[in-house]
Amino acid sequence: MLENIKTVLTEECKLVSDRLIVVGVSGGPDSFCLMEVLREAGYPLLVAYFDHQLRPESVADARIVEKTAARFGLPSKIDGADVRAHAEKNKLSIEDAARILRYRFLFDLARRYKAQAVAVGHTADDQVETVLMHFIRGSGISGLKGMSYRSVIQSFDTDIPIVRPLLDIWREETLQYCAVHGLRPRYDSSNEAVNFQRNRIRHLLIPTLETYNPNFRETVLRMSHSLKGDYAFVIESLEDAWGKTVTSSNEGIITFDANQMASLPLGLQRNLIKHAMETLHPGVDIGYKTLQRAAEFICSTNTAPRLDLKSGLRMFREADVIHVCAPHAEFPFDRWPQTPHSTPLTLELGRQISLAGAWKVSCERWRHPDLAMEQAEGNEDPYQVWLDAADLPKTFAIRSRQPGDHFSPLGMDGHSQKLSDFFVNEKLPQRARDRWPLLCAGDEIIWVPGFRPAHRHRLKQTTKDVLYFALHRPAEKDEENPHS
Repeated sequence: MLENIKTVLTEECKLVSDRLIVVGVSGGPDSFCLMEVLREAGYPLLVAYFDHQLRPESVADARIVEKTAARFGLPSKIDGADVRAHAEKNKLSIEDAARILRYRFLFDLARRYKAQAVAVGHTADDQVETVLMHFIRGSGISGLKGMSYRSVIQSFDTDIPIVRPLLDIWREETLQYCAVHGLRPRYDSSNEAVNFQRNRIRHLLIPTLETYNPNFRETVLRMSHSLKGDYAFVIESLEDAWGKTVTSSNEGIITFDANQMASLPLGLQRNLIKHAMETLHPGVDIGYKTLQRAAEFICSTNTAPRLDLKSGLRMFREADVIHVCAPHAEFPFDRWPQTPHSTPLTLELGRQISLAGAWKVSCERWRHPDLAMEQAEGNEDPYQVWLDAADLPKTFAIRSRQPGDHFSPLGMDGHSQKLSDFFVNEKLPQRARDRWPLLCAGDEIIWVPGFRPAHRHRLKQTTKDVLYFALHRPAEKDEENPHS
């Protein structure tokens, strides 16, 4: 066993020989086997026992673990908590509460002692049970592949991995190993209690399935190995799609290009949304129905602009982007120009003034109408415009919309429409409309920055004098696309 384990430790778990490992030891055969395997392989260890306080004999188990560690010259740390009380307080199952408190203890130790990893004694039997649990829940490939030799659980630590060196070793083998090496594992009576789902799978479901296939456990284990390879391919495709579709990302909001998302295969859409949800809310339980609703939301433009996902996570559609948002995320406004307040600002010829979010707007006179016409025809920046200066004053107002506003946009031959209708037609996001800056000459809106100028102030062949207006993005946003 040791020779095979050494390969797993270095190649799969990626452990180095000179850095500490926190090893979780419960006193059972699996964890004692893991402790001794790591010790014989020469790794510095810190033995950690967490008392769930669910069994009267747990205190005695703690003493056995402490004494065994001392016999091998290993340091140990013992702690515990009332798991049942934690489960009731936080509305968790006993299994989930026990896992959370134990892992929190192990990773706290790993951070305190600068360990390279937390090691736990999950075996091939645990892998089979885990795969079946995920199957019963309706998991996709990420659940059916089972546990990995090495993984990072973001909800406990973003850097320190958890390693499971015994994933290919059956529980019977750990019992034999302990007997050969003089280790006396403790018997955990809670492992027989069928009120826990994992125990029901272990003692009731698997024996039943083995009547159909005596090699059922080996078959499931092989399947998990096969799906790991498939999952690696999915992750590679996911990373490529993530790079192409995500336009911005922070701790509260992940934004996708809606058109790019809609063009992807359904499976990739679901995986992108799942990855976004797990990034914003590590540990969230995501089912098929949630991802299916998200996929339908992506591909339909006739649905409401908001979709509630799970655990407070939400999706929003704005123009050509889709946001996946954490429960308390606040949308940033500096990706668009916005007026800083409801009071109009005065913009004079040759001057520059500031808007909200470090945006600025400037105005200058151009004396060469032919050059202006050439620039305007080739212009792709919606935040700059050249206007015929005839009939325009030297002082302008920058204001937000007002009730009853009308606008005569370029291309409508002077016909006007409600500004609110113009915003809807141009798919300006709802939350950006109230403070969107409007360039006005008196009561007339002569330019809606980001969109179109007023028709009557367009450049014409007869234009002799030109005014140039520009909105300048914040410097740190130059590489982004605030107009999306």
